[in-house]
Amino acid sequence: MKYIAFALLYLLPVFTLANSGLPDHRHIVAHGSGQIVTKPDMARITFEVKSIQKDALTAKKEVDQRVNALLKGLDDFNVSEDKISASNLLTEPHVNYTDEGSEVIAGYVATRTLKVTLNDLQQMNGFIDFTLGVGINEIEDIELLSMRSQEYKEQATVIAVEDAKTKAASLANAFGAELGKIYSINSSSDSSRYGYSAYSNVERISVTGSRIDPDNLTPGRYLQATISFSASITVVFDLEVK
Repeated sequence: MKYIAFALLYLLPVFTLANSGLPDHRHIVAHGSGQIVTKPDMARITFEVKSIQKDALTAKKEVDQRVNALLKGLDDFNVSEDKISASNLLTEPHVNYTDEGSEVIAGYVATRTLKVTLNDLQQMNGFIDFTLGVGINEIEDIELLSMRSQEYKEQATVIAVEDAKTKAASLANAFGAELGKIYSINSSSDSSRYGYSAYSNVERISVTGSRIDPDNLTPGRYLQATISFSASITVVFDLEVK
């Protein structure tokens, strides 16, 4: 029994190394990261068009009218058809609840979601004004993009690789060793995020029925937007003693 217990204890590190994906000889694991921060030059805006009426047909017609008005004006912003996507129109009962908790159908709501990609970020403010003017109820999301996104992702990966190599070489040298051959490489998925100043999200914009004098309105000011592309990599090197 003692012999069996000793054998199990001896084999445990071997099994652990085999399952970890690490070599059973001298090695070093280095993690590298890279990031490119730049200004976006495109925007993908998600709109929701909603109408609540006494019957579903009237609600649908109003949504169709607003969507058609939006599509009709896209040429003024040089937006081609391949830069537009739209969901199917959805109609459902608009339900209110009484004080007793009973459901009461107060009409019908029709909704449709549109996504429009602007190739010129300078047009975003004017385009949003236009969409609100034709009766678009809500701007659900503004996603900032870059035409050179693939290039920036590759640059971030190159930076991550150099970062991992530098860290590994420095640590190995500190312990009197040298880097050997690469045993394995693991690269995580690239990620990108955007924000205005210190904020990472764009607020939801909702329009109500309040009356506003257009002569008293001034164009909105937007903080400087940035978009970042990040990459990380993990490398396992063999270690050679000097």
